[in-house]
This record gives sequence, structure tokens and C-alpha cells, in this order.
Amino acid sequence: MLLTSLNDRQAIRMNGHLLELTHLQKRYWPIDAVTKRDMLNYYHAVAPFLLPHLIDRPVALHRFPGGIDGAHFFQKDVGGIVPQWATTYTHQTATGEVQHYLVPNDEASLLWMTAFGSLEINPWLSRCVSADQPDYCVIDLDPGHSGFDRVIQAALAVKNVLDGLLFPGYPKTSGASGIHIYIPLGAKYTYQQSSRLAKYIATEVHSQTPNYTTLERSLDKRKGKLYIDHLQNHAGATIAAPYSLRPCRGATVSMPLHWDELKAGLLPDLFTIKNAADRLRETGDLFRGVLGKGVRLPDIILFKLDRPNI
Repeated sequence: MLLTSLNDRQAIRMNGHLLELTHLQKRYWPIDAVTKRDMLNYYHAVAPFLLPHLIDRPVALHRFPGGIDGAHFFQKDVGGIVPQWATTYTHQTATGEVQHYLVPNDEASLLWMTAFGSLEINPWLSRCVSADQPDYCVIDLDPGHSGFDRVIQAALAVKNVLDGLLFPGYPKTSGASGIHIYIPLGAKYTYQQSSRLAKYIATEVHSQTPNYTTLERSLDKRKGKLYIDHLQNHAGATIAAPYSLRPCRGATVSMPLHWDELKAGLLPDLFTIKNAADRLRETGDLFRGVLGKGVRLPDIILFKLDRPNI
């Protein structure tokens, strides 16, 4: 355990850098009595598994300075705020705005970020070295008014489509109410190709499950059906990292799964700050494959992706 003192502030040295940690008794998850100290101890425990998914990857800070029941906001530009030793990535938006993203390349940066009130970790889908080429394509299953068993059914339908393409897929709980499925691309394709691949997969899944899924982005048009979200595959998009805490009751965690764990009875809030580290010691990083060389898109798939109107 990193922080054992019950004092409200503590100084630690991590990766050769001094961190002044304050307000350690503040309850970030008030109903669950989970404090800032608990959160920092958690991220220290899972850092060996989490950091490979963050290194060289810009993050958007989702800050909850008063805890999950208080005001919260996203902060992308951390220029002039982060310590001088922290790594940043300069990005110019389509409108010409220059933003300086934090790149958490070590545990000191991870702890600084979370101590700054960023309870959850939201990295880019690509790395600084290949900013325009994502490392993975993501399908996000949002249940709407459906139960979690429906989410599981939809996830298995995604697996069926991926199996037909001979593509691997890596599922994880969102830590909220859905499931995220990653398809590794190995930074070999563009965001446009990844986006079209996601739409292709989502369309195939919807064709198999029209009774309970939808591709409608508008809440009003979903009619309570489960939404197959394929629209997060664009430059600058972020998604909760594996092993990230989420600002939900129970201090839940976005947890990678074995496919055979996706069966009726699995609960979306099963994995929390209290049991996630123990699970990781048993399973290791089930998501390490998303950082591998990635799939090779067959020529026929590339043809369809590059010429979607044909």
C-alpha cells in the first residue's frame, strides 16, 4: 500500500519526483466512504497493468474536485498546470486551437493526474508517435433501457461477427452499464478506416439483433433499445481505460473479461475498487492483446471501407 498514514496530507517520492498529496480524507465516493487516499492506493496497486495502456497516449482529464456527487468537467489543455517534469503532447484542433495534453508515461504522472481530481482515466485511441492511426477500433454497447443480460447478448453477437472475419476482440465492462469491445489495429490504418470498420461491424450486429438493438444516436429515436455505438472512432476521441475507476456508485472499475465470462448473471458493477486489484493478481492483463500488432484487414474489407457508397 502506498499511503498508510491517516494524515490528510502526505509527501511521497515517485519516479524521482516529489508529490505533495493533500485532502486525502476527502470522500470522493461519499456513499461508499471511498476516499482520495483509497483512490490513490488503488491506482498505485494497478499501475503495472494500467500504465502500458497509457504510455505515449494523451489523456483528457475528467475532473471531480468535489467527488462524484459534485460538479465535474473535462480538461484537455493542461499547459501551465502540470509539473515541469510531466510529459505533454501539443495538439492543434481543426479550429486552430492549440492544446497541451498530459501523457502519463509513468506512475508519478498517473498519481499526479488522479490527485488533481481526475477520478477516471480517458486516453486517446492512438499514441503520440502515430496520432492519426489508432491502435484499436472500439464498439461501445450502451444498454439504454435494456438490462445487462441484453448487453451480454449483443456482445456475443459482436463476437460472432468478429469470428466470421477471423478478428480477435477484447471485451471489458465499461464500469458503468455497458460493455466495450476493442479490435486491435496496430496503428496500421487511419481513423477513417477504423470508423468505417466500426460502422460495418455495428451494422452486421444490428442486422442479427434488430429486435433489441439500434444504430440511432439520438436518444429520442432509440425507443429504449440497446445502442451499438460505433462513433467514438475518430481522432481525439477518448474512452475509459481498462482498470480505470468510474464515477459511479460502488467505485466501479472498467474490467477486461474472458469471453466465457459473458453469460447471464454477470453484473455490470461486479468489479470495484475493493476487488479489482485481487482479480488482476489472478488474471494478469487480459487486455495486453489490444496493444499487439493488430489485425490485417482483408482487401475486400478495405475496398468496402474505402468506398462505402459502392
